[in-house]
Amino acid sequence: MPRPVPSQTRAAPAATPAADAESTLRFSPLNLAVLGGALAAILLGFMLLGGGSTVAAPLLLMLGFAVLVPLGIIL
Repeated sequence: MPRPVPSQTRAAPAATPAADAESTLRFSPLNLAVLGGALAAILLGFMLLGGGSTVAAPLLLMLGFAVLVPLGIIL
């Protein structure tokens, strides 16, 4: 037995302009500077880790990943 064909299809709810404006990320120069510092700390941490550092490398990696990246996103 064939299925009945619905006479009307449901339209997807239209996105409001306010919701679109809130969903975009806007990075200021401060955000970019903090994220650049995070990238520098992470790269230096991995370089030191490859060289055998057991103190400075983990500290720089934690600073970059756990502090500077989130800070660069939320500022």
